[in-house]
Amino acid sequence: MSVAGRCEICGTGEIEDGCDRCGQLVCSDHFDESTGLCTECLAEFGEAPERGRDGYPDGVDEHRF
Repeated sequence: MSVAGRCEICGTGEIEDGCDRCGQLVCSDHFDESTGLCTECLAEFGEAPERGRDGYPDGVDEHRF
């Protein structure tokens, strides 16, 4: 699926697909083809998508309480 516009997560990448769970339109960096989910939904499920430069999934921040 190719749609004109910007990724709803990073705002910079070109939209490549939509998340099957939440429906966000995301770029290839924020979409996992094997599950059909965006990186935000993968993080909620505890899945381990491809890691970015900082060791965390791209688009996902670490929160400590």
